[in-house]
Amino acid sequence: MTFPRPNLRYRSLLGTLVVVVAGVALTASSAAQAKVVVEKVRYTDTDKTVLEGILAFDDAIKGKRPGVLVVHDWMGVGTGQPEEEVKALAALGYVAFAADIYGKGVAPKDGKEAGALAGKYKSDRPLMQRRAQAGLKVLQEHARVDVTKLGAMGFCFGGTVAIELAKSGADIDGAVSFHGGLDAAVPGASKKIKGSVLALHGAADPFVPAKDLAAFKADLDGAKVDWQLVEYSGAVHAFTNPKAGDDPTKGAAYNALAAARSKVAMKAFFAEVFARP
Repeated sequence: MTFPRPNLRYRSLLGTLVVVVAGVALTASSAAQAKVVVEKVRYTDTDKTVLEGILAFDDAIKGKRPGVLVVHDWMGVGTGQPEEEVKALAALGYVAFAADIYGKGVAPKDGKEAGALAGKYKSDRPLMQRRAQAGLKVLQEHARVDVTKLGAMGFCFGGTVAIELAKSGADIDGAVSFHGGLDAAVPGASKKIKGSVLALHGAADPFVPAKDLAAFKADLDGAKVDWQLVEYSGAVHAFTNPKAGDDPTKGAAYNALAAARSKVAMKAFFAEVFARP
């Protein structure tokens, strides 16, 4: 007896569930006329640093809709993945904005440069939060965004940034981390979180030690935050990124099944938090 390959089965499952959990359903007629608009947006931090992100929305949808901030991994906003993510979110009916944490034109050429650059922000959480807040402001000021329904999500470094944005006290309904760093760098900071938190984590990720995971959960519990932690067996760091390769022994690798499952979880999470009164 033969069985279908799991990744193919879950791709089919993903396609079905997307329809169920999409935050804003499109009618057949509007879907046929849908056009996802993608724009580069230049903006500044309060220290006058020039930043450039990517905005996407479906111009066939009338009226205001939720806004989702997307934060890049340690390679920056220009890798291609942030643009694909905002376009996918726009197709679900959101206005999505891929924020630029590093600055316009700043693009690490390799992992060594990326590690040093990401480390600058990890060691300066107020700066990290401020750059995320600058991106959120772009969404808040967009005419198509319902400012009472805002969320943030990020990948690897960006997952850390999304949660730090929540810890800054930002008015967001939910923050999602895909294989991000999970810690409590500033104990007690979770007390400022106003919404919910979803951490999508590779259970075999060697870059998130058990002590960090325990501190992360304890800090959220201490602040009485509504949180979820979903762990994917066999998945390591960067499991949503096909460019990470397929060798989990290196600590970072793409995992199609975990990637598909995590996207379903993210969509259900946003649909839930945005539906709250």
